Amino acid sequence: MDEVRRLARPDLVAPALVRATGDEGWRDVRAELITGGRSNLTFRLLSAAGELILRRPPSGNVLPTAHDMGRETRVQRVLAESTVPVPEIVLEDAGELIGVPFYVMTRVPGVVVTDTLPPAYDLEDRAHLGENLVDVLADLHTVDPKAVGLGDFGRPEGFAERQVRRWTRQIEATPAPPVDALAELAWILAQRPPVSSAACVVHGDYRLDNCVVDERHPKLNGVLDWEMSTLGDPLTDLGLLMFYWESVERLAPTLVRSVTTLPGFPGADAIAARWSAQTGIDVEDLDWYRAFAHFKFAAIVLGVQARVGAGAMGGQDFGDLSGSVVAIAEAGLEIV
Repeated sequence: MDEVRRLARPDLVAPALVRATGDEGWRDVRAELITGGRSNLTFRLLSAAGELILRRPPSGNVLPTAHDMGRETRVQRVLAESTVPVPEIVLEDAGELIGVPFYVMTRVPGVVVTDTLPPAYDLEDRAHLGENLVDVLADLHTVDPKAVGLGDFGRPEGFAERQVRRWTRQIEATPAPPVDALAELAWILAQRPPVSSAACVVHGDYRLDNCVVDERHPKLNGVLDWEMSTLGDPLTDLGLLMFYWESVERLAPTLVRSVTTLPGFPGADAIAARWSAQTGIDVEDLDWYRAFAHFKFAAIVLGVQARVGAGAMGGQDFGDLSGSVVAIAEAGLEIV
């Protein structure tokens, strides 16, 4: 059995899809790994009935609290009734079927933009796409968690402080050499965590290449990768989006590409101002959140490198990421 079939188990998933959809066309399924994912593994399921997407954790041991399939499905089911575009959940399994939790969702039409925009986009479309990306994030942050049944989705009190502790623990649990700049950044962030003025549903890794973009019109057709979603401080989402918007390609070019530095896209400060205007949340002091975004992403990069080294990423290889971890941490220190 090849690696993709071993991880996605289409032979076991196919009968479950027939039962879930009532369509016998799912009886014979072929799986393909969608490369580029740096955390959970994502597969394209192809059959005579069409195409669906399967998500599952990496193979091997994973860190505590990471790769939570139930969290992804719960928030997407709820947001399906909101203005935030999300895929439809077709099948969910807690681990009985293929040995690990997984779920299957609809394929959202469009493309995932990494380093190339759809050919139909012009300079004006770039501006509109950037604005729509911010607008959808603002829509997410204005969802009332209690009204949609997510009042117990997390603990917003002390969120920023706990986030520093959580990612510090993740770093300590990752089999990798210590990084002095990362330890210093963690210490500084822990000394002065901000007090959030709002408790919102946060995505946790919101950026353009975690969305599906319409090929003809400058808008998002779907927001993906909800594994880090919770109730918390929305400024952590905004700070991370700004990091992806203006810094990630310079600091980790082998891992993430970004088109938002191209001509036509609004600048990071402009997207922060637009988000603030729509949410009513003040953005006067973003430095802590921008520095925390560097810290969090450096921790994610450490985890990716460890999983690649352990052979848990479906054969994907992003090269030596140790230099990127140092560069990201040092850039975070410059902010604070």
